[in-house]
Amino acid sequence: MLAAFEFPKINAILRWDDLFTSFNKIALIAVAATIIGTVVFLLAGRKNAHEAPKGVRNLAETTVEFVENGIVMQTMGEKGLKWTPFLLSLFVFIYLCNVPGIIPILQMPATARMAIPMCLSLVVWLVYNGVGFKHQGLGYIGHTIWPPGVPVALKPLVGIIEFISNIIVRPFSLTVRLFANMLAGHILLVTFALLTEALVEAQTKVFMLKPMAILPFFMLVFLTAFEVLVAFLQAYIFTILTAVYIGGAMEGHGDHDDHHDDAHAAVAHHDH
Repeated sequence: MLAAFEFPKINAILRWDDLFTSFNKIALIAVAATIIGTVVFLLAGRKNAHEAPKGVRNLAETTVEFVENGIVMQTMGEKGLKWTPFLLSLFVFIYLCNVPGIIPILQMPATARMAIPMCLSLVVWLVYNGVGFKHQGLGYIGHTIWPPGVPVALKPLVGIIEFISNIIVRPFSLTVRLFANMLAGHILLVTFALLTEALVEAQTKVFMLKPMAILPFFMLVFLTAFEVLVAFLQAYIFTILTAVYIGGAMEGHGDHDDHHDDAHAAVAHHDH
């Protein structure tokens, strides 16, 4: 009944042929995301400051305000505003890498490959640890592995747990959260698209089979709209966690804990 339908191998979902040498569409999307983000803010910066914001400038200013008010101020306060350019670049790049998952022909988010989320996570790891040593000196190590109030008898055990959590698990969790969510959405879209195509083209005597294609098609439309939201949420979650880690490295434990808990509560609520 569906003999003509053959689901592609998993490698066909995850990998494209190289365009030239080792440069494939994933690399193309990443380069395009960098160029588009840069051009948008360069064009916005060239506008006359006395003009009312519109078009590209309005988009750029809205994005900056969102990052400042929705991420920086919520996690680090005013002293974190100097980190706005870094966090803004991170948010815009990840979002632009996520969106191609719903764009015809491209139809895959660049972040659905492990390499890009892993590289971003390593950059974040280097940044927040560098900030920790800059602001706290060698005391940063003690603050990282021994939170205040830990009984002396428990310090060895807590130290091991905190070291693994803060030094190893953090970059890994950042990577997997972004990669896994975007890959899962991509596979769902491919699955329902192929199922719709298979039912429409099926050579069968069962009259009701082809009209049944409307069901996976509606699911495909719903998932496509949902992936638009997911693309934004995953960029937001990655960026706000980065801000939390940088803020924690600047302050150590204590004052930053409330921001840390609030941010993780938001991540748990919005995660895909």
